[in-house]
Order: sequence, then C-alpha cells, then structure tokens
Amino acid sequence: MNTRGGLIDSSCLRGALALILSLGPVSCARPEGEVRRYDLKGQVVSVDRATGEVVIDHEEIPDFMSAMRMPFPVRDREALAEMAGGDQIQATLVVSEDGYRLENPVITKALPGAAAAAAAEAAAGPPPGTEVPDFSLVNQDGEPLSLARLRGRALLLTFIYTRCPVPDYCPLMSSNFAAVHRELERDASLRPKAHLLSVTLDPAYDTPKVLRSYGAAYTERYAAETFEHWDFATGDPAEIRRLAQFFGLAYKEETGQIIHSLRTALLTPDGKVYKIYRGNEWKPEQALADMRKAVTSDK
Repeated sequence: MNTRGGLIDSSCLRGALALILSLGPVSCARPEGEVRRYDLKGQVVSVDRATGEVVIDHEEIPDFMSAMRMPFPVRDREALAEMAGGDQIQATLVVSEDGYRLENPVITKALPGAAAAAAAEAAAGPPPGTEVPDFSLVNQDGEPLSLARLRGRALLLTFIYTRCPVPDYCPLMSSNFAAVHRELERDASLRPKAHLLSVTLDPAYDTPKVLRSYGAAYTERYAAETFEHWDFATGDPAEIRRLAQFFGLAYKEETGQIIHSLRTALLTPDGKVYKIYRGNEWKPEQALADMRKAVTSDK
C-alpha cells in the first residue's frame, strides 16, 4: 500500500468509487465482482462529448458519498448529446471493479440563461495578460513566499491539499507537477527560467512540515529534497482564499473534506497570466511546451 501524502494505493481503489470517497472507513475487503448501484441527483456543470464525461455538482449519496462536484463517465451518447450546463440530472451511479459510470440518465432542461451561467462559472478566472496580485504565503521551510520573490521565472501554480482522497484531483495535479519537475531537472536551458508552486487549500492541517513531507515524496528525494524548483505553500486562510478566487477556484469544507474545483495557472516571468488550465485534462508535456513559450513572452 502506498502511503505517500496519506493516499491509498490505486489498486485498492480500482474496483469501487466508494473506496475513494466513502463516508466510512476505507477497506480493500470487497467481494470480487461486486456491482453496486446508487441514485444520483444533481446539476450538470459541463459536458465533454469527446471523452464521454460530464461534470456534475451532485447531492449527497446516503451511506456512500458526500455532496461534491466531480466528473462521471456516461456511455449513452444520445444522452450526452442532449446534456448542457445548468441541466438537472437524475441517474444511476454504477460502481464495480472496472470503475464507475452513470446509467439511465434523466435530464430536466435548464431554464433560459442557466446554461450560460454554468458555463461562465466553469470558465471563471482571469484572461491572459492579467497582472496577478502579489501574495504573502509561507513555504515548506517556513520561509516567506511571494510573487515578487518568484519574478523573473515562468511560474506554474496549482492548488491542492495533502489529504485529498480523489485520485483525479489533487494527487493527479501533484503527479503532473512531479513529471514537469523531472523534465526541468533534465532541461538545463529551461530549469533556471521556470518554477513550480503548489498552494494548499487546507492550511489548518497542511503545515510547512506536512507540505515538506508531501512534496519530497512526490519528487522521491525525501530528506535530500532542496525544493529549489518546486515550492509548497501555506499561509493565512484569507490570503489563500483571495488567491484562489482570483484564479476562479471555488472551494468549501464539508464533512471532513474540502470540496473544490481545479485551477492551474501559468504566469509569465513578469507576473502576468499566460494561460489557465481548467479541470484535470491538461498534460505535463502541454504545460512544458507552454512554459517554454512563456519565458520569452515578456521580452
């Protein structure tokens, strides 16, 4: 079992979404081949017809999952074609050893303007060229960290928290950042011109000590990690919320978890927005290519 950052190995989680977001204790002792079905109700946030996924802001699923926003696979192409942001949805959540999916979706179309409002929320965040306000945080070594201190380098910034139990959210963001970090170590020309920053959404738990352990596990250097190219930041909750809201990220604490959207931002060396990655579809190689462009964008 992998205990990096308090995460449970994906082999334990593979067969059931309940093992990812269960309200009760997590256990691998599930009957092989078990299929479970739950009623799901919520509102469609966005639809990706190319990947067959729909992001839903769903209600609590009793005895299984708290209310939150997350993507779900939908195999019914006709239903996908009808869905739009703002629609109400009822469906059966099927959980098996092969993963999870929605079946039998019933859609109630949104009132005029609701789809536009949902799309606007999904697209929230500053446009390219916007100057990012300075911030005052503390890194994994307890040292002050600000945007001014990081000027002169392209900055790839994301938001995570170390106890996040959803593999496609914070753990994926940190794994993507780890891949970018490995490439920076190999690229002598880009390395001094770029930097990574992960900001916690859980400052009450994610102290500098916790962040140091979490970050060093992702670089796999542990006690030898110097964090020269990747900082992990915490700080005053109001300051973190101000920064998150600037980038269009919404979050709240609920039933012991932090329910949040995803935002990753690439800033130019002079502290302006170069690109916003919304959701979890972006890839490390895409970010690296954009970083190479960003380092020259202000010249």
